[in-house]
Amino acid sequence: MPEIANLTTHRRGFLGRIAAGAAALGLGGLVAPLEAASQPRPARDVSANPEFEAWLNKITGKHKMIFDIPEPNGGFGFAWARVFLNTTNENYGTTDADNTVVIVLRHNGIAFGIQSPMWAKYKFGEFFKLNDAMTKEAALRNTFAQVKAGELPIPGMAVDELAAKGVLFGICNIALTIYSGMFAKQMGMQAETIKKEWIANLLPGVTVVPSGVIAVNRTQEKGCAYCFAG
Repeated sequence: MPEIANLTTHRRGFLGRIAAGAAALGLGGLVAPLEAASQPRPARDVSANPEFEAWLNKITGKHKMIFDIPEPNGGFGFAWARVFLNTTNENYGTTDADNTVVIVLRHNGIAFGIQSPMWAKYKFGEFFKLNDAMTKEAALRNTFAQVKAGELPIPGMAVDELAAKGVLFGICNIALTIYSGMFAKQMGMQAETIKKEWIANLLPGVTVVPSGVIAVNRTQEKGCAYCFAG
């Protein structure tokens, strides 16, 4: 089938060009995965990443929703997640444990999955244009985690509070790789060192997924309804 052969050739060429562009930008950590992705592989039903598969297998609730956060959007994704659980419980007699909420942090939404010391060290608030509502200046802390009572408009909507109630958080590995490379160039550091530090400082309950988009896809295949929250 020449059409399929042409599509495969074009796909390899496209991914190859992305890999070359990543190398030119100094984002070496992306080159190998992108080059590997351009090669044909046998299909499988289970991910080669057991941690990702285990994360997906936690999607077992009676009512299931995935909130996709590629942009900060003022933290509304966390508010909507809490509202979904609250109103589902009120209307259907369920508890948080009966339902599954998944939140995928990708692209510019990844900072919300990382603990406050990294916000101060890397100036996430300045980079991602996130202000602290208390100081009205660029945030030096994760303003949606480990907050004081009454600081957020809806009780229980902070990342750590949602995670403690069973909400599944996934953070995009590709975004972590790209942004750590960007920070490395700005700060004269090694990208891999920065990425490892960010991962070591993820909030409890936040899991690195292969990419945000594959997490969005697979959670829906597991039965989650989709809500764009970024």
